[in-house]
Amino acid sequence: MEERESNQAIRPPTASKNILQWLKENLFNTWYNTLLTFLAAGFLYVVLTGILTWAFTEANWGVIPANLQIFLVGAYPRAEIWRIWVVIYTLSVLAGLSAGIWGGLALRLALVIGSLGGGIGIIVAFFPIVPWNRLGLLAGVVLLIGSLFWSRRSKGLRPWVLGGWLLSFPWTMIWLHGFGGLATVFTSSWGGLLLTLILAAVGIVVSFPLGVLLALGRRSSLPTIKWASTAYIETVRGVPLVTILFMAQIMVPIFLPDFRIDKILRAMLGITLFSAAYMAENVRGGLQAIPRGQYEAAHALGLNYPLMMLLIILPQALRSVIPAIVGQFISLFKDTSLVAVIGLLDLLGIAKTVIANPDWLGLQAEVYLFAAVVYFVFSYSMSYISQKIEEALGVA
Repeated sequence: MEERESNQAIRPPTASKNILQWLKENLFNTWYNTLLTFLAAGFLYVVLTGILTWAFTEANWGVIPANLQIFLVGAYPRAEIWRIWVVIYTLSVLAGLSAGIWGGLALRLALVIGSLGGGIGIIVAFFPIVPWNRLGLLAGVVLLIGSLFWSRRSKGLRPWVLGGWLLSFPWTMIWLHGFGGLATVFTSSWGGLLLTLILAAVGIVVSFPLGVLLALGRRSSLPTIKWASTAYIETVRGVPLVTILFMAQIMVPIFLPDFRIDKILRAMLGITLFSAAYMAENVRGGLQAIPRGQYEAAHALGLNYPLMMLLIILPQALRSVIPAIVGQFISLFKDTSLVAVIGLLDLLGIAKTVIANPDWLGLQAEVYLFAAVVYFVFSYSMSYISQKIEEALGVA
């Protein structure tokens, strides 16, 4: 009898009791919280009912499938879109190999990418993006999963995969632009989501190491390096991004008339330099959180400055500011929409050109809502990956 009572005492509560307990403690614990809960529920009901009614009965969604290719790749020649699939398949294989070799966090990231790509692939399968391969993204997911399982049976792939990631950016640029016998596709034809992702990827990958170097320079004991880094960071952070983009597009050709720098390359440079200044402050915050004892312990071990920073200080500093760094990455991804004001047709620029078409006049809500959903999906994916990184590092 006593054993039965003890078993009942340690029995975990059911899910329904947990939910009811949470609702009672958080939403109905006082009379004013109960009132606010009902008011909020009524407000959400009215708003969501109106949005869903408009979306399913009044909105004209024909503008999206009719212009889906333009939204995704801009004016990229239709006959050359197969190059984009080559890039996607290459990145899918690299992601799958990385997940199989390193597992853990890499595996989680691959699963997120695969789920996202599979979901998008199911959606676009119903729209004629590429006549000969409507299930391109689903094929990329299959390659990702296949390379994941294959890499677990193969050994010695780590240096090859690392080399593949290092060469992935020039590989992408070469295939998109053209080489050898392939027709040249000038960057003026790049646009849509393709251009948005390229600008964001370059800005994120390049601004991170630049930000780390600027943060270390600002904390340097050498006056020249310290004041130069501080002047750069404070100057750039005091100027809006749109101003830097205008300077990159207008002032660079004036000061360097003998050098013809590509328009998209100038936008990449402006976005990267702008983001590096903010990244430096995020990293500096992490460096200031490291106790002085860590520096002294590294010196006691006989480590020089580069090894101390690389092995002891930076891993701890970056680990503590992961949310701020990922928040900066998400902000950079959304800030790429500002290139529309300098004539580049990214996703938002394409949206503006679509609603300017006489055939689609008055459909601003549908077009901008579609663009907003795309931005939300990628931003939320980065936020979700950030949470997984924090859990893997034990800082969640």
